Amino acid sequence: MKLYAPKYYKEFVCIADRCRHSCCIGWEIDVDRETAEKYEKMTEGYGLEIKKSLSHKGTTHFKLKKDDRCPHLDERGLCKIILNLGEGSLCEICREHPRFYNDTVRGKEVGLGMSCEEACRIVLSSDSYADFCEIDEINEPHDSYEWEFDAISERDKIYRTLGDPSLSYSEKLNAISEKYDVFPSKLTDVEWRARLDALEYLDDDHRSLFSAYTSNRIATSQLEKPLERALAYFIFRHCSSAETMSDFCVALGFSLFCERLLASLAIKCSFDELCDLARIISEELEYSEDNTDALKFEFFI
Repeated sequence: MKLYAPKYYKEFVCIADRCRHSCCIGWEIDVDRETAEKYEKMTEGYGLEIKKSLSHKGTTHFKLKKDDRCPHLDERGLCKIILNLGEGSLCEICREHPRFYNDTVRGKEVGLGMSCEEACRIVLSSDSYADFCEIDEINEPHDSYEWEFDAISERDKIYRTLGDPSLSYSEKLNAISEKYDVFPSKLTDVEWRARLDALEYLDDDHRSLFSAYTSNRIATSQLEKPLERALAYFIFRHCSSAETMSDFCVALGFSLFCERLLASLAIKCSFDELCDLARIISEELEYSEDNTDALKFEFFI
């Protein structure tokens, strides 16, 4: 099966100890079965430290240390598994993060999740969001499922609208909403704030941060392009695997809502500050299936 990715995908390299928001802090890190079995067979060297760090309560995972730090994160912010045994000894989630995968009508796609600060910087800096290229052949048969709906074609139509230089940014948003009859303003700002307040948060300070939501924020000219790129990312991540037009529109509604939330928070902020806000939205909404589903529910007809 062919594997496709946005053109900017190949720019990504983990910045490790230079990362201000390490994915090795604050998250329970699950270990896939195959890697867990490999760890259990280790009998010497640093392998023994890995073996001792495992918890088998529920899904096998690493036992976090003080401040929810991965036990294999050293004081410099580097991974001791990589330092001692190489990247090939990482579990699947550590090896793959921040990548995500979509099964689509043309094959599989891979992207970079914006919960990672370096991935977020790349996504919000790139105008090549509509340019996809084949990056690999993977040893996986193309799903025999017969796709009756082509979400990629619909996505490309939206990208052409986003890239239309004759339209202002607000005109682009209106054109997309009107074409698919999907409007974040279907709920009032007060109603959306209530929905956001009811979600579960990794950091409860983000609950009050998100209370600034409004569907009517006019972006400053210097932020229009980063917001456009953010919307393109949300659409890529959430709409590409849709199997029906209804599913596509629900995912599009969620994507438009996330863009409006980002625009609501981005008031006279720098590009770096915008990236951090996008990272928070991704972390709190995209990486919680319950939160994503709760917000998508509002767009079901």
